[in-house]
Amino acid sequence: MLKFYLANATRPRRIALGVFAAAITLCAVPRMQAADKQSDEETLQKANLVLSGMLAGDTIPADVLARTKCVVVVPGMKKFGVGIGGSGGRGPMLCREGDDFKGKWSTPAMMTIGGASIGVQLGGSSTDLVLLVMEKKVVNQILSGKTKMGTDATAAAGPSGATAGGAADADVYSYGRAKGMFAGVSISGATVSPDNDANNRLYTDNPDASSIVRGTSVKPTPAGQKLVTLLDNKTAAKAKSSAGKPK
Repeated sequence: MLKFYLANATRPRRIALGVFAAAITLCAVPRMQAADKQSDEETLQKANLVLSGMLAGDTIPADVLARTKCVVVVPGMKKFGVGIGGSGGRGPMLCREGDDFKGKWSTPAMMTIGGASIGVQLGGSSTDLVLLVMEKKVVNQILSGKTKMGTDATAAAGPSGATAGGAADADVYSYGRAKGMFAGVSISGATVSPDNDANNRLYTDNPDASSIVRGTSVKPTPAGQKLVTLLDNKTAAKAKSSAGKPK
């Protein structure tokens, strides 16, 4: 419709209409960016609910969490394709501060994950996923670029309950929930990489994933702070419990 008016308008009128169209476009950009950032915040909120459920139900043992370097939470990972298929989703990654990864939990950086058949394994088209990164070298790999589970890092279904002590060593442990059921799941073949677009929307100034989770200058958003507080409280409770046990 605008093209019709421009084609049939006088030159002054065409100029006025062009300015009007440009103004509409410029006004629309902030609203589009705000909507995208709101979606990112909602992903952080959903991730908090997923992780709260797994920690409250001891699906993820406190002993295992205490040894974890970083946590990745992907709420509502969607299944696609036919046959074996695959899955894709995104969510936050948080790491413990310090060279020894024993400090408080960091500001979350957004990540993407794809290529795994998680939904098929748990019998659902949408699966909540939590990854525990146990090795420093794998943390560096993930923050630097795309990391494939089973190729660039060893991955295993996460231990729970009484099996935690005898779990096989792995670089990454994974847990899933579909249709209300929690379980350790295999994610061999899945790829994990930083979501740079989402991180720029959340924090501006285009920070990379490493500066978000390994630095201290990028501060969490309100939804991200809830995740930080959840993990800080859980690890603090475990530390207090361990300190009270006789040696």
